[in-house]
Amino acid sequence: MNRLGCHAIAVVLLLGGAGSALAGDEIVINCGGPGKQIYLPVKLAEGLGYFRDEGLEVRIQSETADSYAEDQMLAGAVSGVIGFYGRTIELQAHGEETESVVQFSDVPGEMEMVSAHPSRPIASPADFAGKRLGVTAPGASTEWLTRFLALTHGVKNGSYSLVPVGAGNHFIAAMREGRIDAGMTTEPTVTRLLKAGDARVLLDLRRREEVHRIFGGPFPGASLFMESDWVRAHHEQVRHLVRAFVRTLRYIREHDAGEIAGYLPSEFFAGDRAGYVEALQRDKNMFLTDGRMPEQGPATVLKVMAQVDPALAGRHVDLARTYTNEFADAAARP
Repeated sequence: MNRLGCHAIAVVLLLGGAGSALAGDEIVINCGGPGKQIYLPVKLAEGLGYFRDEGLEVRIQSETADSYAEDQMLAGAVSGVIGFYGRTIELQAHGEETESVVQFSDVPGEMEMVSAHPSRPIASPADFAGKRLGVTAPGASTEWLTRFLALTHGVKNGSYSLVPVGAGNHFIAAMREGRIDAGMTTEPTVTRLLKAGDARVLLDLRRREEVHRIFGGPFPGASLFMESDWVRAHHEQVRHLVRAFVRTLRYIREHDAGEIAGYLPSEFFAGDRAGYVEALQRDKNMFLTDGRMPEQGPATVLKVMAQVDPALAGRHVDLARTYTNEFADAAARP
């Protein structure tokens, strides 16, 4: 488990308040599945024109999973990663200083789905022993969340199989064909599985009450994180980028899902716009409105990760260096 994040490539030319451009500064944001509802603010900010309003020209690229982004960021190929906040903790433990500059949610937004086939019954994670469990990719956030669920229900590593199956159509095919007995995924894949009768929801990590019950507190998920040195060197670009995202978060909370969908590419709906809108209307409250890191969130994530990642055992992590509220606070001011 050593990668996390949807990395988004965005070419950014910052136009200051007087209209001058800071040429040569690229922010690359490559999103490991921008069509996933947990990453909704990325493409929505573009559709609403909020990047443009901030003087930013943003190009978003996609990745197959959230476990391939950080290496590119550390190599300088991308400037920022949109992925789970917990990656900043893991990176610091390995000597790399990164920080979340805006937080999209205080829940993972994932769901553990189990096969509806009667030959593969799973009533709780305690039944994971001997089962094939689908994850997005090796080292992805879905892997360590799955490991935590198994561990806290008395199921040891090695007593089940983790199967990398990707997302969307790949995940659906794996479930339908019996290559996995359960797996962790997001909307709109969940709605498609439910409508087809291929799976049911075992655990819903979109719900704050469920998240607090399982993890013991808020569990910040999707965020934009960057190398700390890069943030210091590109303070103004980051400030404008975060302001665009905070504005997007407010839009999500204040507008109907049908209106939101009008700013998204049609391929996000996988042929079922009504299903996408219904799920989004039900679940959009999982997004924060201010982009700030929730209190106790970092401590909760560290506690969870330390239980499933041996590399974190005995290593000191300064949580205060893994995130900043500076830019979100600035975005809240007129």
